[in-house]
Amino acid sequence: MKPLRRLGQSVAWSAAIVGVLALAQRAEAQWPQWGGANRNFTADSKGLADAWPQKGPKRVWKKRLGDGYSGIVVDSGRLYTMYRKGKTPFEVTVCLDAQTGEKVWEHKYASPVPTNGKDHPGPHSTPLIWGRYLFSIGRNAVMHCFNKDDGKVLWARDLVAKDGARFSEWGYSPSPIAYKETVILPVARRRPNFHNVAPRDRSRATDAIDVNASGRTLMAFAQDDGEVVWASQDYGMDHSSPVLISGGGQDQIVMLTPEVLFSVAPESGSVLWRKEFDRASGRMMTPVWLKNELLFVSTPDRGSQAFALSNDGGRISPNESWFTRKLRVVFLNPVAVGEYVIGSSGRSPAVLTAIDITTGEQVWADRSFAQASLLFADGKLIILDEEGYLGLATATREGLTVHSKCKITARESFTAPTLVGCKLYVRDRKDIMALDLG
Repeated sequence: MKPLRRLGQSVAWSAAIVGVLALAQRAEAQWPQWGGANRNFTADSKGLADAWPQKGPKRVWKKRLGDGYSGIVVDSGRLYTMYRKGKTPFEVTVCLDAQTGEKVWEHKYASPVPTNGKDHPGPHSTPLIWGRYLFSIGRNAVMHCFNKDDGKVLWARDLVAKDGARFSEWGYSPSPIAYKETVILPVARRRPNFHNVAPRDRSRATDAIDVNASGRTLMAFAQDDGEVVWASQDYGMDHSSPVLISGGGQDQIVMLTPEVLFSVAPESGSVLWRKEFDRASGRMMTPVWLKNELLFVSTPDRGSQAFALSNDGGRISPNESWFTRKLRVVFLNPVAVGEYVIGSSGRSPAVLTAIDITTGEQVWADRSFAQASLLFADGKLIILDEEGYLGLATATREGLTVHSKCKITARESFTAPTLVGCKLYVRDRKDIMALDLG
């Protein structure tokens, strides 16, 4: 029995020491999860070039991979991602050498695609590195835990069969997040009823599903064996992934759903606060924790909101700071840059839009790119749009200055790129490549 899994024994550890250890463990991997080390698509890279040759940055290697939108995570000279083997009913979690692209290990498993999901068969979720573990979740919500060094399967859990997971015809999309000894992820796709499920006593835990049970929108599983630690809330689930923030004086896991934005305590799953929306809608982006301690969310139909979290005697409340219709994020990630948040607004055509993080006012709008994923590093904005164009730009209050733009991938380049040092790792639905941005 481990102290962070059994709340009754949590006093055996100093919270401060555990927090430091958790942060140190998180820092081991260079790009450990969806969005990078801090889940905000910002890298600490230095020495990036100010511009590229006309044909684009130097390509270090390029390999044929396979279908899917799973992101690339990186640790100790190795890349990890997921793909589908051609038109077969199999998915693969793969480890590649970061210097050459050569395969180190892979694990193939059955993952059939329903007829209504054939156009986007997946996998979609991005793996997670935490210590010696690699976690991946396929399009049919089967979670695997690997030894990341040799690919040995340590455990697997079918979230549909054991936990009642539900998802759209696209398949399972959210990416997991780690907290201390648990891995936390959205599971169920249910109607809201505002119930909360207390942490389970693992000695009495069972894999049987109570069809009347509520509270599986977010679930925490023990990293070492995949057993349920807690389950919480009962809302719908779309493609958004949870994010860990420290706001209102404590750690929180924040989740955006079609009906509500809510927060839970990562140790127990107990709800801290919730902000209901006036109607359900497709909400697919990962919330962004801004440097002025505002929580930013956006939806393609309504617009963008920022919430300040107040703490009144231990009760945390979200208070809307601003709202704008000028930025309507569909599903590719925005990024915070200095005093503004930048994202693609709308689609066909998309408009790259900067919003002041304090006032919510539009700073500028630019039509240089189609709907795009964004990274920020070394004072520069790296842009990969859905048409396969890669751009290098700087963003100021006066506008976007594009220094370089080149075609590098095929259409439907929906996977956000990964940056480690000066190496950019990019994939589309066929190939994976490494580019030198130094």
